[in-house]
Amino acid sequence: MESLEKSDGLQDFRIVTVFLSGVVQLKDLSGKRVLITGGANGIGKSMVEAFDEAGAMVSFCDMNSSQGNALEEATKCAKFTLLDLRVEDQVRQWIDQSAEIDGRIDVLINNAASDPRIEFESMTVEQWDDLFARNIRAYFIAAQQASPRFPARGGAMINFSSITVHKSPAKMEAYVSTKAATIGLTQSLARELGPRNIRVNTLSPGWVMTDRQLEEFVTPEVKQMLRREQCIAELILPGEIAKVALFLASDMSSAITGQEFLVDRGWACSG
Repeated sequence: MESLEKSDGLQDFRIVTVFLSGVVQLKDLSGKRVLITGGANGIGKSMVEAFDEAGAMVSFCDMNSSQGNALEEATKCAKFTLLDLRVEDQVRQWIDQSAEIDGRIDVLINNAASDPRIEFESMTVEQWDDLFARNIRAYFIAAQQASPRFPARGGAMINFSSITVHKSPAKMEAYVSTKAATIGLTQSLARELGPRNIRVNTLSPGWVMTDRQLEEFVTPEVKQMLRREQCIAELILPGEIAKVALFLASDMSSAITGQEFLVDRGWACSG
């Protein structure tokens, strides 16, 4: 937090810049019920840790039971549920059970997604449908089930899209399609849920250095390319995405809805 004070002889003004600081976290997010899909690892894990540290009551789900249980034990009060987001009943039951704890949902973060690299001509309809079930159908189900459980004062939904919508990589046609659909879903939901004070925004990360990305896809050549094409060369870490999620969930973003936030160090504007 950074403060600047000045006086014009009549009154004192205090200009306080508070961006993702402890003040915001404690004032706006403490005690809030926050639901996060895909929270056991990567960006999701960083968000679970960040919201838990901010005092929020976090419920998160994932298909990885060992990592989910370990994260639950490592946090103050986050609660893990093992489920498959492709199964509608499991998603709706998790939403309902999470809402029953406090009688409400304040923040829903649709984060979970799969991003395989598959040659277009060899992709099967089954693979295509599976990605849509994981990456966008589950977002619809979660949002539909959660929206009636927001309090009268409203709250926030954050849907994760991706830099790939703007960079159009090969071998990711299905994934990119689901992420483009996420932006459309966000904009439509923002309009429909706005009268109930529910803000809906899209968070689109650049190439983030999660453990999985580093193990499977990020080569020295990829790092060199990112440092060359991003406006700021430093590689993006999961915790930086979590900070933006904190902002979008907090009252600091009370005037923002229906927007896409590219968190990519300017990679998209490099052409």
